[in-house]
Amino acid sequence: MSNPNFDALLSTTLANYRDKLTDNVFTARPLTYWLMDKGRIRTEAGGTKIVEQLIYGKNSTVAPYSGYDTISLTAQDGISAAEYDWKQYAASISISGIEEAKNNGEHAIINLLEAKIMQAEESMREGFNAMFFGNGTDTLGAGGTNSGKSWNGLGNLVESGNTVGGINSATAGNEYWRSYEQNTAEALSLSNMTTAYNSASVGSDHPDVVLTTQTLFEKYESLLTPNLRYADTKTADAGFQNLLFKATPIMYDVACTSGVMYFLNSKYIKLVGHSDKWFSQTDFVRPENMDARYALIMCYGNLVISNRAKQAKLTAKTA
Repeated sequence: MSNPNFDALLSTTLANYRDKLTDNVFTARPLTYWLMDKGRIRTEAGGTKIVEQLIYGKNSTVAPYSGYDTISLTAQDGISAAEYDWKQYAASISISGIEEAKNNGEHAIINLLEAKIMQAEESMREGFNAMFFGNGTDTLGAGGTNSGKSWNGLGNLVESGNTVGGINSATAGNEYWRSYEQNTAEALSLSNMTTAYNSASVGSDHPDVVLTTQTLFEKYESLLTPNLRYADTKTADAGFQNLLFKATPIMYDVACTSGVMYFLNSKYIKLVGHSDKWFSQTDFVRPENMDARYALIMCYGNLVISNRAKQAKLTAKTA
């Protein structure tokens, strides 16, 4: 005899797993771990767009004065906003009638569901990570197109001449919205890494992670003398191999595009999720024409950026 509370048990178990699911998805790959660790994942209640305020110009009224000198009251420009579309992402969990029959009993049902959740978790993890290295149009960053359904990725956020957040960085006057990009086909060198890092830095505001491929990570390691192969212990404790470049951890990610090295400042890159649709799940339902039950895990959000000039990348690099 089947469990009469099967649907409620499934839905409750899945709901209780929500926080663990979120954590497991975003701490298992270097890029998403870095966003989570820096506190750059936030939720918002809604709005037609995700809006990021930008400061691109100085306040021209700043000046020394003496006594009864007049102080300029000139209205200031230099503040704008980038607007990003909400994107959607989902996974389904299904349990067939025969699986339900074979796993009769509360503990068996929970064990079956946890296995299904782990399967969805790993798939969502891989999908998010690949998407976040893509260009916003890739199918999970792996080529092809999906009519712009993909979330933003570093491939389009860290660029020197494209439109992001409704602002075209190729337009004169929008130079502030361009990332440093060096795309000469050549072997990776410490000098071009240094130039990329410094070009994205102003004083103490500098990249706090470098992400690249395994090939270029190993090339960088070969450029170091043995006594300079330092690593960030916190990053290592999280399970990620890393080396330091100018005191900044450099890691490799399997989803990173071949020949590319990113210099990223987490202060300006955020993963925004919708507070009502962030790893939220539907109840399990049985379609009229199927011997199975289905539930969805859904996420609304996008990867956004508020300062592209503080990011840099090298492309077309080889070992």
